[in-house]
Amino acid sequence: MKKVAAFLSAVLFLTTIAFAQSLSPEDRDKGVKYFEQTREGIIDATKGLSEAQWKFKSAPDRWSVAETLEHIALAEDYLYENGVQKALTGTPTAADRDYKKTDASILAMIPDRSHKAQAPGPLVPTGRWSPADTLDHFLKSRQRNIDALKSLPAADLRTHVSQGPLGPVDAYEWFLFIAAHSDRHTKQILEVKADPNFPKN
Repeated sequence: MKKVAAFLSAVLFLTTIAFAQSLSPEDRDKGVKYFEQTREGIIDATKGLSEAQWKFKSAPDRWSVAETLEHIALAEDYLYENGVQKALTGTPTAADRDYKKTDASILAMIPDRSHKAQAPGPLVPTGRWSPADTLDHFLKSRQRNIDALKSLPAADLRTHVSQGPLGPVDAYEWFLFIAAHSDRHTKQILEVKADPNFPKN
């Protein structure tokens, strides 16, 4: 009886994998373009800033542009290692999982600055790099993420999930999360620059 149960469990597992979703070429292209778009947004938002502009804070408890960029750069690595990589070998995806709903939720909710969030300890900026080095670190990490999204097998990006802020999240959705997170904090940089006391030069 135990052998029969084990056999049925194995069949069920394989059936779940067989019918799991695979990433479409259109969604892969969409993800890559979102990565590229948000990368350019960061470059444009931080271009030509003076030392005073990098360091300006609108209040003592607010982040400067330099600190916000450091947070973005740290998250680029942290979310790849603790999100994407864990999802690639995580829990098998349910065959009827509504991935489109989760995709849309990430793209709508993560960049939304009306909902505040507290950064976890590893992502709190400490001034570990100069602004130029921070941007360089970010750009290298972003290119790694783009290359990974382009090259990983389509099935791997949808076949497994790991737990995320919005529930079970597959590897592709973690990539979307990374890009959306940088989008969110680029808006934060623009808010700092829009402050009436932001240095003119």
